[in-house]
Amino acid sequence: MSRMETDSLLTGNMNGASGDYGSSSGTEDRGSPGNRRMSYSVAGQSCSVDRTPGDEELYLQQAVVFIEDATQYRSINHRVDARSLRLYRWYYSRICQWFLGLTIAVLLLLAFVERPSSLSISSDPRFRSPAWQPPCGFTESFEIVCLLIFCLDLAVKSYLIGWEEFRKNKWLIAYTAVIVFSVIDWVLSVSMVCDERLRVRRLLRPFFLLQNSSLMKKTLKCIKRTLPEIASVILLLALHLCLFTMIGMLLFAKSEDPKRNGQWELHFKDFSSSLTSLLVLLTTANNPDVMIPAYSLNRGYSVFFVSFSVIGTYCLMNLLTAIIYNQFRGYLLMSVQTSIIRRRLGIRAAFQILCCQGAERAAEEGVAVDVMLNVMSRVQMKSYYRAAITKEVQQYADVGYMDREQFRKIFDELDKDRIKEHPPLPGYNSPVLQRLQNVFSHYYLTILGNAVALANVMSICTILVLNSDKSTAERDNYIMEIINMCFILYYLFEMCMKIFAFGWKGYLSYRNNIFDGFLTILLLLLQITIYITYRLPYSQWDPSSHGVMSLWEMVRLINMLIVVRFLRIIPDIKLMALVASTLLDLLKNFRAFAGILMVVFYVFAVIGIWLFEGAIKPPPSMSGLSNSSMENISNFSMECGTYEQLGYWPNNFDDFGASIVLLYDVMIVNNWQAFMDAYSRYTTEWSKIYFVSWWLTSSVMWVNLFVALILENFIYKWDRSHSCSVTDVERIRYETSVQLMFREQIKEPTEEELLCQLHQHPHLHLHW
Repeated sequence: MSRMETDSLLTGNMNGASGDYGSSSGTEDRGSPGNRRMSYSVAGQSCSVDRTPGDEELYLQQAVVFIEDATQYRSINHRVDARSLRLYRWYYSRICQWFLGLTIAVLLLLAFVERPSSLSISSDPRFRSPAWQPPCGFTESFEIVCLLIFCLDLAVKSYLIGWEEFRKNKWLIAYTAVIVFSVIDWVLSVSMVCDERLRVRRLLRPFFLLQNSSLMKKTLKCIKRTLPEIASVILLLALHLCLFTMIGMLLFAKSEDPKRNGQWELHFKDFSSSLTSLLVLLTTANNPDVMIPAYSLNRGYSVFFVSFSVIGTYCLMNLLTAIIYNQFRGYLLMSVQTSIIRRRLGIRAAFQILCCQGAERAAEEGVAVDVMLNVMSRVQMKSYYRAAITKEVQQYADVGYMDREQFRKIFDELDKDRIKEHPPLPGYNSPVLQRLQNVFSHYYLTILGNAVALANVMSICTILVLNSDKSTAERDNYIMEIINMCFILYYLFEMCMKIFAFGWKGYLSYRNNIFDGFLTILLLLLQITIYITYRLPYSQWDPSSHGVMSLWEMVRLINMLIVVRFLRIIPDIKLMALVASTLLDLLKNFRAFAGILMVVFYVFAVIGIWLFEGAIKPPPSMSGLSNSSMENISNFSMECGTYEQLGYWPNNFDDFGASIVLLYDVMIVNNWQAFMDAYSRYTTEWSKIYFVSWWLTSSVMWVNLFVALILENFIYKWDRSHSCSVTDVERIRYETSVQLMFREQIKEPTEEELLCQLHQHPHLHLHW
């Protein structure tokens, strides 16, 4: 673009529409009331604004909202009149978004209460008591309230982006369709007195979770774009599986000698069983069981199974992991690039709004410092970002204004790692106190505390080993109680000395101190409770006879807390601290990936209930029997390794909670063939499609994605922390986001690209 395009004119329509989901060019009704016009000459000789009463305040509101959009990576394509801006900020406020998230959570959790209810202690049909079934209208009343809230949410979003933008947004159209269908299905359910078997709206509920998260939608888009590359490897994997299946059927065909038909009878009797056996072998779940009948006759048969595993499991499956990592990382980088463009666009729009504010400047395009400080005082963002940006703005107080490049640079603080430095140590006037402060603030005190904690855990372990064969009456719990008391007193002393050395704020600024201090106080309270309950050591009063916990139970509780407290060593070992911080960042920054996994679990669980609810019922003779007594029952279904023999009865699709656990067990792929075999026997062979689909979705696709994300996060943290010592890691705490992980690979948008997108804004119109 030309220089004329760079120094463009900006006109905003107060009656425009919002767009949080896309952008398009729009036309301006120049004669409509409420228009405000801003002009800037390309030659830089004049800067004029046609002001009307209230325009100054409107400009500030627009700049505030655009900066908030940039902070949250939101689109700026939304209405810009005063009333819409107030509604927009209310909608994206923490309380409103928290309430919307709570509504989605309530709707999803209804699956545990609805029929078939999961409200029973056990999911085992042999021991399960009748679950409480909610009366008709109980869960439906919660559901209709949630749907009404979603209708309000849809109305607000539609108003903020306008009808033209609404028609172009597929997510909002789908949102509308899902709400309408859910309401219709709800009406049908109530009219049938909640006696319908299939609630189709149950399958649509995860959509509300998806559409409410922009990062989740981007992740889903990345997964969709990755699928073609994954499909090519899966096709190769299927070809490998089919070829070895046919070779296996030829190799282990039925012979005239019954003694040599073991392999054929168990695993290669027909195409379906052959394919299933090799598919399970691909996951190593039935290795080496699948080859034992043939291997016992001739060791040469091992070549077939080893070749299959090497090619399929170690080559193709790992190649699939590499492709998923490479392709998904590339698409995730593209998604992060889009987020960065949104941030830069919001900052550029805020600058253009403010460039003629403040003093009447005719020579240069800039933003007055006092105006910018006023805007930053109104922006809702994290305090440390506001403080950093405000500090950068104040550097230009002598000049009085900032040009475009300076304005952009002050928001580079948003793209930096958050570094939380601990407060300074409190000052003491007494030389003795200063000396004590130096001693108790030294890193060696933490090492000593870790050594004491290790000694405490080792003493507990030693006593547990010595008392492992003793009955409760034979154990001398008072010895362990006295030992624990000595250690807890040291923990209390260590906590007090750290508070003295660092001060309250300094002590609480360390997360491991919060963890350590909380457990120390809890242990002390439990210890005091024990001495109050038992009065004096070796007293003759036995509280357990009066319904109070016995001494062994209370000591055992304390020992568990002491063992948990030993985790305090993690921040003091560099590699362990790095791994722990990686896990914490995964919990904070990869909620979108966990959310999509939750959606997949939810959908498959609902479908599983539809297909297999009540399909597996234990024979009447097994009801109430323990696993040991069941072993004596001679039945063909009690064949070794089957669902019945392994006692997998609690893993079923009889309710939503049990379905989630069964799907998790299949995702782990350990003995997943037992579930697939059982449901194919009790229902139909086609049920295997369901389990194979779940294995491909969860274990092959999602687990590999999760591994890729862990690798990316860990490598980023390792590279950044490689030169830091343990004390540096302890002194400074970093917080990482997905955008920071890919910061070095991100390409900054040009000024021409930003202005082009600003020109296409439906309600802020640029005039060249």
